[in-house]
Amino acid sequence: MLNINQQLQQAADESQDAILIADLAGIIRYWNAGAERILGYSAAEAVGQSLDLFIPEKLRGRHWDGYHRVMASGETKYKTGLLSSPGIRKDGSQVSLEFSMVLLKDEQGVMQGCASIMRDVTERWLKEKELKQRLAACEAAQS
Repeated sequence: MLNINQQLQQAADESQDAILIADLAGIIRYWNAGAERILGYSAAEAVGQSLDLFIPEKLRGRHWDGYHRVMASGETKYKTGLLSSPGIRKDGSQVSLEFSMVLLKDEQGVMQGCASIMRDVTERWLKEKELKQRLAACEAAQS
């Protein structure tokens, strides 16, 4: 029988969601098969790279301001709920992501980095966008 650490490792390795861990500097230290599937980079390509690997260039300044603030303080306003952000796949296409963040601290409470669990919600986002456009067109036609 697998012990709990082996079970957790198997769950992370086989999750359909992207699971990644980044250190204090924002360097990717863990990248699962779900991240490979969603973002297109193999673990060998991603581990050791900056989170800039999949963060759209126009969002990087804001991302890094917040990331460094959280890593320095050990506090985030995003303790509950999901965050949403676009990402960039290896092939250059955009992906809509929903994700949660977990701050990682050592036994003394010192920040070590963060883990993120991300899901591709591109299809849902596109459907919602289409519905909003149709609604706006209907409302304009009624005016």
